[in-house]
Amino acid sequence: MKPLIVLLAASLALFACKQKPEVAATPETLPPGHPPIGAAAAAGKSTGAKVTGTVLDTFDAAGYTYLQLQTASGDQWAAVRQTPVKKGQVVTMDVQMTAEKFESKTLNRTFDRILFGSLEGAASAPAAMPVAAADDTPVKVAKAEGSGAKSVAEVWESRQALKDGHVVVRGKVVKFLGGIMGRNWLHLRDGSGSSDKGDNDLTVTTHDMAAVGDVVTVNGVVHVDKDFGAGYRYPVIIEEANVTK
Repeated sequence: MKPLIVLLAASLALFACKQKPEVAATPETLPPGHPPIGAAAAAGKSTGAKVTGTVLDTFDAAGYTYLQLQTASGDQWAAVRQTPVKKGQVVTMDVQMTAEKFESKTLNRTFDRILFGSLEGAASAPAAMPVAAADDTPVKVAKAEGSGAKSVAEVWESRQALKDGHVVVRGKVVKFLGGIMGRNWLHLRDGSGSSDKGDNDLTVTTHDMAAVGDVVTVNGVVHVDKDFGAGYRYPVIIEEANVTK
């Protein structure tokens, strides 16, 4: 149970760090532009899939070891927490998730397909699909129209009154992380609120997809003081959201 909590904590820290000061956050320090290392899909649980192959190429970057594997089904790229691996070595990987068109900011490279997981026999913790690089450019997005429409700051300000009710918020996706606890997580900003007060950024969970930089409208349920365990709590969060562009 302890490893599960550690993995979950690492992922939620990426999102909790932009919330109110009472939310603890200690994401790993990585070079500028490299996506942080989060927890695995479904809170760190293995998919049960295994891939065995010969290492054709390998290199380390910002806490990851990237591997090009020659397997029975063809060459595949994989990423695990940094661990010593040599060319020509035969390794078996426990696959946690697969990412399509994964862009590494550090490597300035996009992988058509890459596997994330852990190597059998390795002491390092499993690597997971990293969060998309955050977008910290200034944001100014017009408020959604119609019943239930709120700005990001208004959701923060009226969260107790809005508790367990539906709201509609339009904003820019400034951070995205997929596949944690069976859902996708995104940060939404519209230019309202301030970083000093912590009411300029709203966390949303959804089964829909979005990309950093997208301007989207989310329709979901406001939950207040949501506790995911391991000390990570959200004063306000929108869940079960539908995301449309």
